[in-house]
Amino acid sequence: MKQPIKTAARRIRLRCALTGIAVALAGLVVFANILAWRHARALMHYSDFTGIKPRLESVESEDKLAILFDGIEIPRPESDDTPDELAPDCVKILIEEPDGITLGAWYCNRGTSSPLVILFHGYTEDKTALIPEARIYLKLGASVLLVDFRGSGESSEDYTTIGFKEGDDVTAAVNYARQSLQHTKIILSGYSMGAAAILRAVAANGISPDGIVAEAVFDTMLNTVRNRFHMLNAPAFPGAELLVFWGGVQVGFDGFEHNPVEYAAAVQCPILFMHGTDDPRALLSEGQNVYDAVPSQKMFRVFPNVAHQSYVEADPAAWEQAVKDLLLAADAITQEP
Repeated sequence: MKQPIKTAARRIRLRCALTGIAVALAGLVVFANILAWRHARALMHYSDFTGIKPRLESVESEDKLAILFDGIEIPRPESDDTPDELAPDCVKILIEEPDGITLGAWYCNRGTSSPLVILFHGYTEDKTALIPEARIYLKLGASVLLVDFRGSGESSEDYTTIGFKEGDDVTAAVNYARQSLQHTKIILSGYSMGAAAILRAVAANGISPDGIVAEAVFDTMLNTVRNRFHMLNAPAFPGAELLVFWGGVQVGFDGFEHNPVEYAAAVQCPILFMHGTDDPRALLSEGQNVYDAVPSQKMFRVFPNVAHQSYVEADPAAWEQAVKDLLLAADAITQEP
C-alpha cells in the first residue's frame, strides 16, 4: 500500500515542478517581450528629451546594463542652423507627400544645367549633419537639396522606421525635384539610414536617379539591430528578433523585410559605396554584401580606421575624389582638362 502512495506523491511533486518551470518560462517570455517593446519604442520614436543623445560607442560599461533594461531615450533630431549656414543663396522649402507628411528641406541652386544632389541623413540626425558634404558638392558645381526625413528637423511626425517608410520620403523629394526644380541630372546621396532609404525607394517605388552615393549602409535591419546588442556586450538572440518585430508593429511595417541587400538588385545607375573599416553599427562586410548585389556600374571606397562617422570629416580629400568619380561616371560633371 505504501508503494502506490509514494509513487503518487512523486508524480504530484513532478507535476508541480513542471508547472513551476512552465510558469517561470512563461514569465520570462512575457518579460522579454515587455523589454523588447520598450526598446522598440525608444528606437523608433523620438522624445521631448532635451539632453545630449548618448552614443552606444561611448557608454560606460556600468551603464550598459541599465540601457539593456530601459533603452536609450532619443531626442528629436533638430538644429537651430539656418540655410545661410550652407550658402548665402540657400533657401528653405517644404515638400508635401500624398499622405500629408511634410518634409523640410534646404535648396541651393547653381542653375538648371547643373546636376542636383539630394542628400539624406542618418538615424538620429537631421539635414544639417550633411552640411560638410553639401559644401563639397557645391564646390564641384552641383546644386544641392538637403532633406529632413519624417520625424527629424523641420519635417512632421515623431517616429522613424530606419529607412523603410523613409523610402517614400526619398521618392517624394525626387518627384518634387523633377516637377519643380528641373535639373539635368539627379544624384542621390545617403548616409546609413539615408542610403537604405534610397535603395528602398529604387526597389519599391521605381525611382530612377542618375547616380547614387551610399555611405555606411547596412545589409538588413535585423543585422543592424543585432549590432546594437553586440555593442552592449549582450547576446543578440532573441532580443534583436523581438525588437525588430515589435518595432514594426508599433509603426506599421515588417522590419524583417527591410533589407538593403535585396533592394540593391534594382539599381540600374552608377553607384558609389563608401564604408569605414571599424564601423560597429553597419559592418564593413554588410556594406560589401550590398555592393555585391548591385548589377550596375559600381565603386567601393574603404576608409581605414574609421567607425560610424562622417567620412568627409575623417578624410576630406578621399571623400571628395570618390564623389567626383561618381559624378563623372554618371555624366553629371565633365572632367577638367
